[in-house]
Amino acid sequence: MKRILPALLVLSICHAEPVTMEAIGHLPAGEQAVWKIYLERSQATAAGDQAALQAELAANKMPIALKAPSGGDFRMPKGGEDWFASDEAKALVGVVLSYQAPSGGWSKHTGYSEGPRKPGMLWSSQYEAGKSPHYLATFDNGSTTTQIALLAKVWRATKRADCAAAASKGLNYILAAQNPNGGWPQVYPLEGGYHDDITLNDDAMTHILELLQVIVSKDPAYAFLDESLRDKAAAALEKGLGCVSKMQVVQEGKKAVWCAQHDALTLKAAPARKMEPATLSGSESANLVKFLMTLSQPSPELIATIEGGLAWLERVKITGMTRTEKDGKTAYEPDPSSTEVYWARFYSLADNKPVFPGRDGVVYASFAEMAEKNNLGYDYYTTRPASIVENGQKKWRKDLETP
Repeated sequence: MKRILPALLVLSICHAEPVTMEAIGHLPAGEQAVWKIYLERSQATAAGDQAALQAELAANKMPIALKAPSGGDFRMPKGGEDWFASDEAKALVGVVLSYQAPSGGWSKHTGYSEGPRKPGMLWSSQYEAGKSPHYLATFDNGSTTTQIALLAKVWRATKRADCAAAASKGLNYILAAQNPNGGWPQVYPLEGGYHDDITLNDDAMTHILELLQVIVSKDPAYAFLDESLRDKAAAALEKGLGCVSKMQVVQEGKKAVWCAQHDALTLKAAPARKMEPATLSGSESANLVKFLMTLSQPSPELIATIEGGLAWLERVKITGMTRTEKDGKTAYEPDPSSTEVYWARFYSLADNKPVFPGRDGVVYASFAEMAEKNNLGYDYYTTRPASIVENGQKKWRKDLETP
């Protein structure tokens, strides 16, 4: 099969520019001052992180930092309220607290099972000592938001002051990381490349909005927050929701959905890695719409944002196909009798057709052709949007009508 030329064109003309003073200089004059302050704050935060590490090395007479152990994504432990007061929770919290970066955030893929961070050890397993920091603190893969949620639950069960202090520090990190457009980068302090983009990939920004909403709703687990910090969280949530509406792609006058990344300065759809071109996202967009539908008393603007997303998801759903196994590998076959409904993870910005980017940087016309030449790194089809397209939107509209 031939490659899809419109998708290749998107790859070639759509760039995500890092946030730099030079890039800020191309913005309208009235927007430059706040962005310069934001970038300078990021740079000062990065310098603070490194100064803290150097102080530890000097205090322990260490010539070079220790590498942090690698591990899987951090997930909220499963257990009832009693678990958060258990010895097991206490041990985990000790490790989590030790890996909180000076900035207030957490890295990803950290080997918490290896025990607490040692003095003079990097906070992130994602780079080597002596190299530029990489994912030192991030929202990727549920990082930072999940650690804050854990600490809040442990505080509620134990009233540990150190958990409240660390969670508050984490919230301040989130507030500092929010850019002037209202979005959040994948990594903060900024480190350049697509990491500076407003990131919906893996639901990073959605997780932040969810956490802020929980805080604003006065969840008892966050009762330790003072009113000033809670008010700042409410303002950040409102600004973030405004950014969501502004980022929403519009096609022929109709609101559609979102890309997995949007350029921080222009809000345009942007690419990331080779297998992540600038495309509309079926998966992350559905999860974002699902969150938006949980908000009470949405503004007319937000209602229009949700309606646009729901209508787009309805337009691009895929039927007449079934998932099978062929030679031990996942395959998708035409099946007119199938009742299964799917959405693609990637849709072309040009024509809303599913596209299948491979790790080789090529955008293929079909899943089969891509899978033949690449290791699979994604679920290229998903059924998750069905819950809101088929039933969720009915309940949402009924709730809107209820005074």
